[in-house]
Amino acid sequence: MGYDVIVIGGGLSGLTAASLLAKRDLKVAVIEKSYNPGGSCGIFKRGSVTFDVGAAMLYGFGEKGFNTHRFVFNCLEEPIDIIQHDLLYCVNFKGKRIPFWPDVQKFAEELSGVFPSEKENIHRFYTDMQKLYNHVMVDTPSYVTADETSPKTAFKSVMKHPVSYIRFLSYLFKNAKSLLKRYFTDPEIFKFFDKLTSTYCYATVEEAPAVLAAVMFVDNHVGGSYYPAGSTLFLPGKLEKVIEENGGDMLLESEVVSLLFEDGKPVGVKLKDGTTLNAPYIIYSGTVWNLYEKLIDHQYTTHKRREWARRQVPTYPSVVLYAVIDRGLIPDDTAPLEMLVGNPDHLDESEVTAYILSIDDRTLCAEDEHTVIVIGPTFEKWDSSDKVNYKQMKTKEQERLVSVLEKRFPGFKQAIRYVEMATPCTIERYTMKNGGAVAGPKQMMGQHMFHRLHTRSEWDNLFCCGESTVMGTGTPTVTTSGLSAANALLRKFRKEQFIYREGMTNYVRLVDKPFTTDKLYENYPEEERNVMRKAMRCRLCEHPCCAPRGSTDIRGIMRRVAVGNFTGARKCWLQAPVDMTALKRYEKNCIYALENETVVPIQEIVSYISEVSV
Repeated sequence: MGYDVIVIGGGLSGLTAASLLAKRDLKVAVIEKSYNPGGSCGIFKRGSVTFDVGAAMLYGFGEKGFNTHRFVFNCLEEPIDIIQHDLLYCVNFKGKRIPFWPDVQKFAEELSGVFPSEKENIHRFYTDMQKLYNHVMVDTPSYVTADETSPKTAFKSVMKHPVSYIRFLSYLFKNAKSLLKRYFTDPEIFKFFDKLTSTYCYATVEEAPAVLAAVMFVDNHVGGSYYPAGSTLFLPGKLEKVIEENGGDMLLESEVVSLLFEDGKPVGVKLKDGTTLNAPYIIYSGTVWNLYEKLIDHQYTTHKRREWARRQVPTYPSVVLYAVIDRGLIPDDTAPLEMLVGNPDHLDESEVTAYILSIDDRTLCAEDEHTVIVIGPTFEKWDSSDKVNYKQMKTKEQERLVSVLEKRFPGFKQAIRYVEMATPCTIERYTMKNGGAVAGPKQMMGQHMFHRLHTRSEWDNLFCCGESTVMGTGTPTVTTSGLSAANALLRKFRKEQFIYREGMTNYVRLVDKPFTTDKLYENYPEEERNVMRKAMRCRLCEHPCCAPRGSTDIRGIMRRVAVGNFTGARKCWLQAPVDMTALKRYEKNCIYALENETVVPIQEIVSYISEVSV
């Protein structure tokens, strides 16, 4: 089958690019190694509990600020329900809990209570940064990466607020610490901001460019912090829905092992199973290292370019702890996102971020439980080839993280009902993030902004998006990179680009919290709602016992139905349909049957998607 565009990688950036291109009637194929789309943004289940894989600190859905996610869903005309957190998060710093209020000035007052000698400077700093942010980011909304901004658009923006723009651009060549020194003298407040930059962009104030810090210190306050109602399943799931509803293909559990070249230009891809696919245009959404070291044969690149890629310094490897605990352990005033600073003097393994998203979304676990996901750095050397040592290291790391949580939540260890660990090896295996570096190349001076991969590569038909590119890490930024790649290609095809317009219809619906199961799918017709709820019970098992490998993708059907992607579910079913006898057998083999619980009604759901008009 011929494609207009092949997208390598089904993370948020790749899905964003593919969905926007499909919306403009281009024939798109997304190739993703995992059986689930979304990369580090998605879910897995353990029993009746839903865990986020990793990316769940979500911004960009608000009415104000750098609201890229809202813009994309409005462009796609795809409804999505979103929970807004009351706080951005809390930072536990030197025995004090500092709530990050959406209101910038309220937060400045809160921070002044921690650093009273710097009160006047704190207010001056945030007032200046907010003014700069409004002039550069808000007054002229533009959802495009810096390398793709047209000179005409840039000139208009500069002329609107010339002083702010000149100041903003000067920050390109300075680090965040030099910016902070203009306002503060207390060494302790520098340590605090160090923790903020390490959370936002995985770099210290000495490493992080001032241009990023100036935006990050204000952006999240203006825009707010969010979570997809019902779990992060819905964010990539809705993008996949648009792709499949508009004729695109999702080639999951397929790994690209090389780019195919003719006459010195990429013309297609080769998959791990030997299959080849061709297209006039390709979008790559993986890491810079995998692109130049694995996918492109050395004969097509220069030694200088490969060395440049190798020299990109990665963010630190991460470990993730997933736990289910007694609900009563978590105090009522706990924020869904809490950063725990173990050592204020420098970055070490005691600095973790805890996601307790079941505080606002009660669909994730039972009424008497909370889910806790903890992400932090690791400086150990991880090697999964030595199984015995690897298992011992995982146990040790798990105990260490539990002890960190014990300091914030006394009794945590005793309250655990379930726990498991993901190491850097795990992260790389499932997401292809080299060495478990969850944020790709570090956003540090010398490899920030234009020193990273650009949207356009050295070939005029190969485009790039994702955290290795100009915008760097974070869900709004990788989404922006996907949007820029899509628009760059639309120009090639002489099709209408996605550009902000006043009065765009809003498709992002903010829902009340705590969000409960009875509110899930409340806007859908009753028959659809019932089918979707039944599909949502599917465990999405990594190794399904319902249907044998290579047969009907029951897991894929259920995942699609759960987000309302009936077109994709039906397409998935028609790729390997079976008779009713086989469906009965699949139902008997459902993991719930083995646990003597009510099974997922596979026959009923398949019958519905077979008959429903799509």
